[in-house]
Amino acid sequence: MSNESVVTLAEKTLIPSAQLEWQRLTDLDNWLRWSPEKVSLPPQANQEHKGLRDISETPWLALVVTTVAQQLVAEAARSITGRDLAAFWAPWLSNRMPSRQRAIHRAALGYGYAYTTVTPGVVDGPDGKRKTAAVIRGRSPRDTYAVYQDAVEDEYPMYFLRKRGSHWLVYDEEAVYTLGQENTGLTFITYDMHGAGVTPVVRYSNQIDLEGRTPGEAEPLIPLAKRINKDTFDRMTAQHYNSWKVRTAVGLEDPKTEEEAQKRKLLLRQNDILTGGTGVEFGTLDETKPDGLIASEERDIATLAAVSQTPTHSLTGDMINLSADAITEARAMLDMKAGERKVGFGDSHAQTLRLAAHVEGRAEDAADFSVVIDWTDFQSRSMAQAADALGKLATQLGIPVEKLWDRIPGVTPDVAAGWERYKRANPSAEDQIAAALRAQGGN
Repeated sequence: MSNESVVTLAEKTLIPSAQLEWQRLTDLDNWLRWSPEKVSLPPQANQEHKGLRDISETPWLALVVTTVAQQLVAEAARSITGRDLAAFWAPWLSNRMPSRQRAIHRAALGYGYAYTTVTPGVVDGPDGKRKTAAVIRGRSPRDTYAVYQDAVEDEYPMYFLRKRGSHWLVYDEEAVYTLGQENTGLTFITYDMHGAGVTPVVRYSNQIDLEGRTPGEAEPLIPLAKRINKDTFDRMTAQHYNSWKVRTAVGLEDPKTEEEAQKRKLLLRQNDILTGGTGVEFGTLDETKPDGLIASEERDIATLAAVSQTPTHSLTGDMINLSADAITEARAMLDMKAGERKVGFGDSHAQTLRLAAHVEGRAEDAADFSVVIDWTDFQSRSMAQAADALGKLATQLGIPVEKLWDRIPGVTPDVAAGWERYKRANPSAEDQIAAALRAQGGN
């Protein structure tokens, strides 16, 4: 694109559309963090009411996102063709994606979508020569905006806008253009060719339908979160103002002065035994019992757990006398939800790494669409249960034990690969005898 066309595109189309979307995401971000919409108060509310309202807010929607995000840790890539993917996986490690992936997952889960950008960089090779290396960075949708010709079908966007300080960056299939903001409008500064041949941006969507809509985990649950905060506020208001018996006295003479009235109030608060003249009657008003308010709050929390497919004990902390089977059943819906996200995010991770391979000039890796992402297994199983299951797979189905090592809880694929290399380098006595017998048979 020419300098003028980039400025016009950004000023007339990309920035106005982005700002509308960013406002929506900012409102959503308040719920995802700790600034939700306030519970409405009557005009006569005092500072005590406002204080109770503030401490009644709980980040429920952040907990829903966190519960899913903690299940998502990509740990390896494999190809169904059996190819060695060490080079394919290298950009993931060099860009510290084992830790950075979590922010991408959380953003995509919370807002509905997020991005990675893959651009060329330069690093020092093992031989001391500088070489091109892919730079992978996660991007929040709150300061970026992508435009697709077909939001459902297209693998890469037509244009990508990114806000960086006082500058705007516009990506297309040829270059990254830097624009500056001045009083008179945007001005062109510079551009850098990226050589990817496509707009080097990969989308991560929480859920995407056939119309290109990408709802996040939090947005549909905002009305329910409002209900729970209102439940908590009502309970705390009753606890603060009406959680004790009120003693009454009827028939007392009206105090003649304000000082006398204050003394009488102090007497009623501090004396255990009250006395009065003829016609004076004493009584009590019962405290407000919180049982109904607590039940309403618990019911709405249970509804949140059901709608969000979150185990109830993850929201309430109640986990008493649950058997292993009960825990598994309680986690079943969360496991299915996390499994669905692994499919979508795994496909985006693979696309990111194929684009990184293309940027680094590895054509075979860039064209390998058979790659799938392996995820860390967070199932709650004991080591004894896992050993028993894996042992049966090896003995009854004849699966080589080396191929099951990375299925052991807590054992990552790179650890299992190290074990396999050690076994090859240090064969057991039985393996050495078998190799010798094979060699004699061959002679």
